[in-house]
Amino acid sequence: MQTQPPATTASEATESHDVIAARLRALMVRSPLAVGFTQGARFELVSEQFNHLFGHGDDTDLGGQACRSVHVSDAAYQSLQERLGAAFAAGRPLDEEVEYVRRDGSRFWGRLQASPVHWEAPAGEAMWIVHDVTAARQQRMQPTWTAKHDPLTELANRREFERRLSEHVGSRRHEPVSVLWLDVDRFTDVIQGMGPDVADHFLCALGQVMLSKVRASDLVARIEKDCFAVLLPDCDQHYAAIVAEKIRSAIAAFRLRWGLHRTRVKACLGVVQLQPSLETVDSVLAAATLACAEAKAAGGDSVRVFVPTDVPEAFSA
Repeated sequence: MQTQPPATTASEATESHDVIAARLRALMVRSPLAVGFTQGARFELVSEQFNHLFGHGDDTDLGGQACRSVHVSDAAYQSLQERLGAAFAAGRPLDEEVEYVRRDGSRFWGRLQASPVHWEAPAGEAMWIVHDVTAARQQRMQPTWTAKHDPLTELANRREFERRLSEHVGSRRHEPVSVLWLDVDRFTDVIQGMGPDVADHFLCALGQVMLSKVRASDLVARIEKDCFAVLLPDCDQHYAAIVAEKIRSAIAAFRLRWGLHRTRVKACLGVVQLQPSLETVDSVLAAATLACAEAKAAGGDSVRVFVPTDVPEAFSA
C-alpha cells in the first residue's frame, strides 16, 4: 500500500513563499545583470543594476513606474510593444537593440532580451534583460568595422579572414600555422523546421561556442551561410586537430533554447596545416574544405585532417 505525502499546511506554504521572495530580493540586489519584470505597462520589480543603468539609485526606483518612462517617445514605446506581442505570440523572445532614455534625459542604446515569465501566458508578466551596447554599436558603425566583420555574428568576415591568412601563406617564418573549416550538418533542416530568425540566433550562438574553444590570438570567421573558419597561428596539425575535436564536441553538446524552440545540430571540421605545396589562400581553403567534405562523406559529426598524399589519415569523433 502506497502512502500519500503529507499535505502542505497554509503556514508551510506561506513560509515557502517567504523564502522564495527573500531569495528573489537578494538576487535582484546582487545580480550583475540589469533585470526587470514587467506586468502590463509597468515595471513590477527591477534589479539594482537595472536601476543604475537607467540613472536611478537609492532615492528612486523604477519598480512601479511606467515602462514608457525609459523610452524616447510614445511612438517608439508603442512600436516596441507591438514587436514584443508578435514575438511572444509566435513563441519567440525578443532580442534587439533599443534606444533608451535615462532619468537625467541622456540616451543610450541597450540590447533588450525579453521573454514571458510563463510561455503559456505570453500576454502576462515578462522579464527584461538589458545590456548597454552604446560603445559596441558606435564601433559597428565605423566603416573599418563593417568592412572586416560579419554583421550577423559579429565575427570576422571572409574578406578579413583571407587577408589575415594571406599574411602566413608563403611566409618564411618557421612557426606552424593551421586552418579549420567548419560546416554545420543538415542546417537546412533547422531553417525549414524553425524559420530563418531562429536559425540566425543559432548561428550567433555557434560563433560564441567556437570562440570559447580557441585562444585570444586565433581568428574565428563566418565565411558563408553555415560555414565557419578558424585561423590558428603557431599551431601545428596535431594540436589543430585537438582544437577541432573540442569544437566539434562542444557543438554536438550545445542546445539552442529560443523561446519555445529547441534544437541542436552537429558539425564537421576539416584541418589543414600550411605547407609549401599550398601556395595560395585559395589552395589552403580548398584543402580545408576537402577535408571537411571527407568528414561529411564519412557520416558527419567528425574531424578530418588534410593529407597531401594517398595515405589516409583521420581524427574522428
